[in-house]
Amino acid sequence: MFSAETKDKCLQRFRNGVVLTTAVKLGKGLEHKADGERLRDLGLFSLEKRRLRGDLIALYNCLKGGCREVGSVSSPRVVQHWNRLPREVVESPSLEVFKSRLDVALRDMA
Repeated sequence: MFSAETKDKCLQRFRNGVVLTTAVKLGKGLEHKADGERLRDLGLFSLEKRRLRGDLIALYNCLKGGCREVGSVSSPRVVQHWNRLPREVVESPSLEVFKSRLDVALRDMA
């Protein structure tokens, strides 16, 4: 549906804090779609999933020795999602591997 260049521009602008409507202007055919469909078409997560992803990454870092106080990132909501993650995600050998495996798990999450 979109060229690789257009999608890359959308993703870069989205990551840099530009709102979704700017990304939509770059991609033809997204103007009349709901936000959820736009995000899905661009291969992006909803705000809720992005926040959860960040919280799970912070918890992973704490559990692997990256912080002194786990309680600062271990809200019941985050712990509940952590406990539902597949073993291969939780036992990832590095942060980069964890992030890529987490992204797959979050895409499969309803």
